[in-house]
Amino acid sequence: QVQLVESGGGLVQAGGSLRLSCAASGRTFSVYGMGWFRQPPGKGREFVAAMRWAGGRTYYADTVKGRFTISRDNAENTVYLQMTSLKPEDTADYYCAAGRYYNRDYTRISDFDYWGQGTQVAVSS
Repeated sequence: QVQLVESGGGLVQAGGSLRLSCAASGRTFSVYGMGWFRQPPGKGREFVAAMRWAGGRTYYADTVKGRFTISRDNAENTVYLQMTSLKPEDTADYYCAAGRYYNRDYTRISDFDYWGQGTQVAVSS
């Protein structure tokens, strides 16, 4: 099992920045990729960004490309989501996720096996 704990959410004005953190513990050696999803109020969960552990390849949703950056700290088993130029439409619960298998796209909910509890991000206009 892998446990994921998110932090760093909050309220920010449009145009501002936030950095989300996701600390992984447990069988972290079994993780091949980690990512971030979000769920806006009243909507379904959607892909935001992901990173493959081997090679560090990253993936981004078109809606956040150029504004959000996913990164990791191997020593701390932590993945980050740096969010800049935030917009009101970025308001959502943000979830960290981890996947156990190499041969996945890591852009779909079904590609991930472990999920965090989520952290709220609210962007005011």
